Amino acid sequence: MYKTIIEPRVSETDGVGHINNTTIPVWFEAARNKLFKLFTPDSSFANWKMIILNMNVDYVDQIYFGTNINVYTWVKKIGNSSLQLYEEIWQDERLCVKGNVTYVNYNLRKEKSEPIPDSIRKELELHVL
Repeated sequence: MYKTIIEPRVSETDGVGHINNTTIPVWFEAARNKLFKLFTPDSSFANWKMIILNMNVDYVDQIYFGTNINVYTWVKKIGNSSLQLYEEIWQDERLCVKGNVTYVNYNLRKEKSEPIPDSIRKELELHVL
């Protein structure tokens, strides 16, 4: 499991006093930075590998400004060229959001997916749910 701590910003709070639902996918993506580094160590978009195929978000409870949140990311499934992640956001020991996302290891130059390298696969296996 990967863990990322995020401090909510005032600008992410909406008119009814909680964190706006459009912020959640951004937080989930921020928590995937360690995974992105596995596939693209230099963080160069010219060499970028991770292409999102699908994302689902379930809003369970409200999140508020003023208290940090924890984003937990697990590897749910590793395919030949794709991987599925399961993610949760917690605040004050409450599950607030859960989600699933699927990425494919994609070669932009060749315009096709590629198998996940064994070295990356071994690291991903350490974080399987």
